[in-house]
Order: sequence, then C-alpha cells, then structure tokens
Amino acid sequence: MKKAKPDEKFIKQPYYEGGDKAIKDFISGLLNYPPESLQNDIEGDVHLRYEIDYKGNVTEVKIIGGLDTLCNEEAIRVVKLLKFIVPKTPRHIKVSFHKTISIHFRKNDKIAISSEDTTQSESGKLNFSYTITSQKPSVNPEPEMPVLYHYTIGT
Repeated sequence: MKKAKPDEKFIKQPYYEGGDKAIKDFISGLLNYPPESLQNDIEGDVHLRYEIDYKGNVTEVKIIGGLDTLCNEEAIRVVKLLKFIVPKTPRHIKVSFHKTISIHFRKNDKIAISSEDTTQSESGKLNFSYTITSQKPSVNPEPEMPVLYHYTIGT
C-alpha cells in the first residue's frame, strides 16, 4: 500500500494567477475614484475582508475599515470581480477561504505644466493614484497581529 504524499493531505490556499502584482494591476485597471469623493477631498484606505468559495469566486465582502460609502462600494465592486485559482483539495471537500486586502484611494498632487494637462484640469478631471500594500501603514504604530486563516468546510 502506497502512502499518500504529504502535499496531498493538506488543504492548499487559493491564489490569484500572477500573484500580488497581477491583483494590483487588475484593481488599478478597474478601480474608479468616485467623483463626489474627489470633490470632497476624501482620501484614505478601505480595508476589506472577502470570502473565496471552493470554485475561486469571491462570494462575500465585508468592510473592516472604510471611507465614505461611495469609496467603500467601489472597493467592494472591484474585489467581487477577482477570480482565484483553487488547487485540488483532499477528498474533494468544499472549503471557503477568507483573505483581507487594503485598497488605497489617493489623489495625485502633481500639477502638470503642459497645455493638455491644463485643459484637462479645467474641464474638471483630476488625476489620482493608489497603491495596494500587504502591510498596514506605519503611521499609527500598532502591535503586529499574527496571520489568521479561517476555513469553512461544507458537507
């Protein structure tokens, strides 16, 4: 009788094809800064916790820490579009995974000198940029929390 390989006994986490860089590029391509939030000078981070089902779809998104409702809704919309790859699980059990992500809403403070950029700014368009980091900003020193994984096994 052959022993099962140790790798086949454990539940593997889902992953996004291309890694964190691909997630960042995906979100940067689809995230739209809400115009009302831009007018009200709202900037900051939206921290989300989301659930990945056994098929790799994001099924539930909760806001851990957010900004205004428009930025929160936009962050939820983009996270729900993510599609993960779920490796085979032992005994074909259906497992859901929980992960967290931070989406930053930042206005670009750079003022361009060229005439094209000036006409864009006069027409009401603003440039913005954001970054996705896996760590919380170090502005407020908080004790580091251990990484927690939550598994839900359906029968």
